[in-house]
Amino acid sequence: MGLEMSYNHLLKLMFILISFDVQAGPPAPALGQPLAGGRAQSALSVVFPDGRGLPPGSGSVEAGRGLYAARCATCHGVAGRGGPGGELAGGRSDLTAEQPDQTIGTYWPYATTLFDFIRRAMPMDAPWSLADDEVYALTAYLLHINGVVEADATLDAAALAAVRMPNREGFVGIEAHPSAP
Repeated sequence: MGLEMSYNHLLKLMFILISFDVQAGPPAPALGQPLAGGRAQSALSVVFPDGRGLPPGSGSVEAGRGLYAARCATCHGVAGRGGPGGELAGGRSDLTAEQPDQTIGTYWPYATTLFDFIRRAMPMDAPWSLADDEVYALTAYLLHINGVVEADATLDAAALAAVRMPNREGFVGIEAHPSAP
């Protein structure tokens, strides 16, 4: 009786599998939206530590100050100090503490990759929405409030690639990397 029951179940399973349209496969997930225009190509552009990949354009600390107030302060606080998105400036330079401050000025090794991160990921609700000049301006402002560049600084590709971050040497093996300037 048990063997006969198993045989009937096996026949039913085979019938179901044969009648199933294997060619169609499972339905594709409905995730995201197709990228419009040049978005796919721009997403492939990468800025390297040595500045390769930086686009044309420029931005000043002063222009960045206004953009920051309008687009960033809600998440990162006034002058990068606080807010739900995390602190960007004002950290202690000692990274050996149990809970070190990983702000831009104390932790970030390259100013060029800061530019790349801002362009790709910020603002969080609208990544890739900033023009290159706006990203240069925000980068200049953030570097200024971290004491890395002067208040009258204007950054372009050459100036940004020349910025030496305070904790550049705090990363093991970074100078041995082929793209490190």
